[in-house]
Amino acid sequence: MSVGNVLQVGGERVMGVKEKGACVCSVDSELWAFPVQQYENIQQLLQSCEDSLQSLNQQVTYTPIQTSLVANVTARLQPHQYLQYKGLYSTLGLRQLSTEINQLEGHVSVVHSQLNNKHTQALTKEVEKLRQNVSQMKMTDDINLQTLKEQVRYLKNRVESCKSIPNDFRGELLQIDIYDTVVTKISPYGKTYISGSWGKQALQNGEEDEEQDRYWVQPLVSSHIWGNVLRVYPTYDDFMASINHKDYTFAPAHTHPNSIEGPSAVLYGKALYYHCYKSEDICRYDLANNNVKRVKLPGIGVGNNNKFPYCYYDCRTHSDIDLEADETGLWAIYATMGNHGNIVVSRLMWDSESETLNVTQTWETRVFKKAVTNAFMVCGVLYVTRYNSDYREEVFYAFDTMTGREDSTLSLPLEKVAKGVASLSYNPTDRKIYMYNDGYLLAYEARFY
Repeated sequence: MSVGNVLQVGGERVMGVKEKGACVCSVDSELWAFPVQQYENIQQLLQSCEDSLQSLNQQVTYTPIQTSLVANVTARLQPHQYLQYKGLYSTLGLRQLSTEINQLEGHVSVVHSQLNNKHTQALTKEVEKLRQNVSQMKMTDDINLQTLKEQVRYLKNRVESCKSIPNDFRGELLQIDIYDTVVTKISPYGKTYISGSWGKQALQNGEEDEEQDRYWVQPLVSSHIWGNVLRVYPTYDDFMASINHKDYTFAPAHTHPNSIEGPSAVLYGKALYYHCYKSEDICRYDLANNNVKRVKLPGIGVGNNNKFPYCYYDCRTHSDIDLEADETGLWAIYATMGNHGNIVVSRLMWDSESETLNVTQTWETRVFKKAVTNAFMVCGVLYVTRYNSDYREEVFYAFDTMTGREDSTLSLPLEKVAKGVASLSYNPTDRKIYMYNDGYLLAYEARFY
């Protein structure tokens, strides 16, 4: 069909010329044909390039030293691969940061409506200021993203802390003095069992127990990593004389899901709390009825199976999760990939009515877990130690869950008999600090003010 000087051909329009009252057009069909020849030429070029690349690759050889060096570097970088996909070095995640602030703002609003005190009022103002900073980041890069992430972490801890601060709290970090050892004894299992936990039974808040003077020892009897037995002495004198003990078996084998992994146990109330075998769970073994209950710890990539052990100078294998008790309750100390391997503290609660173990609150710190020797809790304050010499440890860091305040200027010595520290815990009933020191059982007098 012709229209003026334009001819409609199928779905294409072509220009023509008018000759003798008719529209005359010449159509070159190759204009719309697939360029077969060009395609084949490109294919040949690609094949030639690929052959050249393979030839060059075959010519590249590595010496044994270079191969060993590459393997060594790869192995050293492997533990840090999680940083690549956890956002530490990725582009600015402003949308994710805004979402976290929205959640934080809602949480603060709920806490403020319940408490409505100076702490919650200050939190509300700080969150609003943080939101303004994030809005500013969308237009300028003058504010560092990591700094803002740190502010979010700090405010999250402050929100959790507001739930726990008593009305008469002074707002000062608890001070501690540690005196010489008052107990030095070889483990009843012998010095060959270098990992384990021990101490005096810690009572739950308001609990009374006719056997409240019990002492216990929990050795790791398989590869210094796993165990399934607990030994309990009715009195201090029986413990010192290694007589009149009672043994409990809380798992049928070292590899059972209910067995213990790592030197992490604490006898709190009438139950033993510990890290469950190859899991992210905390187990509770009831000494009265032999029942085991468990709860999973919160967080992205909870450290287990020797991922984030205590590792300052000399690693204590599989010490990923540490159970502690103090005046305020029961605690789990561990690390997560979400917190970049830094220590996380969670408060645990046993509900006797529903017979369930629960995680009630969680705080994140800025101290890398593999860069410390051990840790313990006192009155809601986390104390962290590091290696000083083969015969001395040092408390160097504290984090107060009540206020979110940190102190890295401490220098409190702990004398020891051997180099390795398997476990370290505080007991609120006698205010002593207990250490399992490579098969030696040590206890220290402590004063807090």
